[in-house]
Amino acid sequence: MTLTSSNEAVAGVLGTPATRPAGDPARRIRAVLSALVRAVIVLWGAATAAYLAQLALPGDRATAILNIRTGQAQQRTPEELAPIIAQFGLDDPVITQYLTYLGGLVRGDLGTSYQQFRPVWDIIAEQLGATLALTLSAIVLSWIIMVFWVTLTAGRGPRVRSLGSGADTAAAGLPPYWLGILLLLVFALHLRWFPVMGGTGLAGLVLPALTLAIPLAGFMGQATRTEFEKTLRQPFVLSARLRGAGDLSVRLRHVLRHAALPALTLTGWALGATISGAVIVEAIFSRPGIGETLVAAVGSQDLPVVTGIVVLVALVYVVANLLVDLLYSVVDPRITTS
Repeated sequence: MTLTSSNEAVAGVLGTPATRPAGDPARRIRAVLSALVRAVIVLWGAATAAYLAQLALPGDRATAILNIRTGQAQQRTPEELAPIIAQFGLDDPVITQYLTYLGGLVRGDLGTSYQQFRPVWDIIAEQLGATLALTLSAIVLSWIIMVFWVTLTAGRGPRVRSLGSGADTAAAGLPPYWLGILLLLVFALHLRWFPVMGGTGLAGLVLPALTLAIPLAGFMGQATRTEFEKTLRQPFVLSARLRGAGDLSVRLRHVLRHAALPALTLTGWALGATISGAVIVEAIFSRPGIGETLVAAVGSQDLPVVTGIVVLVALVYVVANLLVDLLYSVVDPRITTS
């Protein structure tokens, strides 16, 4: 069986490698090295953009840092600025500062918060667990919703197929902030099934995760449905039916495995996107997490925390896409990335 053009189109749009027949081990090694090089380039680009954003701010950086720390916006004397300049090396050439910044990132040093006087990594680490729990829960829920809905409606009669496709399109277009408020009003305020805000247990995780999962499920359903219906017409599906396999067994055991590649591709992208979307969702539901930390850092102009979160999101995105590349050969051993 050959890969369809729709799968190649999804891979091309998302920037993931197209697939080709598996070759010798040397080709696999080159594919892995190529993926690693792309990952390093993406991380370097994100880190450089974050650093340039700090340089682009108007005014003197030392004065801005001291004003943030004291909470008073005013002109500063050279004597007041000298300790700040020495601490952050602001009297060094820009290229030296940039290389020092990159060297710190390689060592896992994201800098020091202007406002809290603590390492940025410590600040992020305190909130990272809550955001990862929300993100992973949303992705798992999106897969459950997508698999259930596509399996139920794909390849059926015209009306059911139209209903399934329309629901995918509508779900993919739902704004998270609108959906979150709607779920909050219905299930928390009206039905009182879940806490209104600030819930940290499982009950407090359901509505925020659904807010992120429903649009993602619709998006993945759009990418999977066409492939699913094409796979249903393949000869091996007919063979499975002739061997006595039931419709549900054929769809889950045979069709879904081949149709899931577009959704698998999107999952790598979705992990980074979902962490970004968590900023809005955590604000709506008053949940702890790096979203709340990012909003506070932007409000206080604590740029090391902002840039640290940007670099961290880029790292998660890159690692997720590397894992997706490796999972391709697990889902279908006949293909490899190139």
